[in-house]
Amino acid sequence: MRVIRTPKGLYQSVEYANEADFESAILEVQDDLFGTDRFYLDVKKKIGRKNIPDGYLLDLSGAKPHLYVVENELASHDPLKHIAVQILEFSLSFEDDPRKVKEILYDAIRSSKNHTSKCEKFAEENGFRNLDRLLEYLVFEAPFLALVIIDEVPDRLEKVLAEKFKFGVEILTLSRYEDEAGDRLYHFEPFLADVKADLDAIRDKARENRRIDQSELDTVVVPARQGGFENVFLKENRWHEIRLHPSMHSLIKYIAVYQVAPVSAITYIAPVKSIEPWEESGKYVVNFTEPAKKIGPIPRKKKGRIKQLQNLRYATRERLMDAKTLDDIW
Repeated sequence: MRVIRTPKGLYQSVEYANEADFESAILEVQDDLFGTDRFYLDVKKKIGRKNIPDGYLLDLSGAKPHLYVVENELASHDPLKHIAVQILEFSLSFEDDPRKVKEILYDAIRSSKNHTSKCEKFAEENGFRNLDRLLEYLVFEAPFLALVIIDEVPDRLEKVLAEKFKFGVEILTLSRYEDEAGDRLYHFEPFLADVKADLDAIRDKARENRRIDQSELDTVVVPARQGGFENVFLKENRWHEIRLHPSMHSLIKYIAVYQVAPVSAITYIAPVKSIEPWEESGKYVVNFTEPAKKIGPIPRKKKGRIKQLQNLRYATRERLMDAKTLDDIW
């Protein structure tokens, strides 16, 4: 049992009664869970022969929209095999019956004036003629993406999804806590929160009218100690045990290394050959096309906004190559 201590007392972890209870919790926290530029379509209609997704997440946070097919599961149901099979069938149904998928999405959006207004405004501002053309892009042209929402990630789930699917499958956890009076807290990491943080930082620095889209994030910057930097990054032409969002894999074309103190600077960059699952960890290894090349260095600015990098960050190669300090990137 997990416990959260607050000024009001202790909150203990509690299980959801069933999937309907879990889905009610998702709807309760959806604005904070997904963000204001994404909305959850709670529609359950059959696509293909027998597949019924739990919902869809429409992402309008950038210039290019993204659609995620959603599978909601409870860890107590031993869902490992079930999730993999469901996601595979969803992807096949998108190929076999895209017109049906588009029809379902159209009806779901039209059922809400707020959703309709947001989609029509987004279409107008981002080069889509209307809602119909926006949906045509999402169903027929955009890459297939899936989202698993679960109360607790079972062992091997991340590894299985990484190995079985070439398309992006994101995982969100939503756990619930209660105190003795029955008041509730929810614990979760907002969807793609780290990607959003880096995008917002780049937009603020750019001071441009045009928003930088998630699809422009083509570089991942990883922190490294001296031993790992020399023995792995430089000698093995790879970097492993990275927690990298699956939906970002197809976008990442470069990897740069930030050498921690005493160097405290980005010093090398390499083109990415492939991103593969790493052992049993649910993490990934990034393989280089060629040995990394020296750049910069791009140091941490003394008394600057950006402190020591402790986790990977997303960036654009263009901004990276023009930067004099880390503050010029984020």
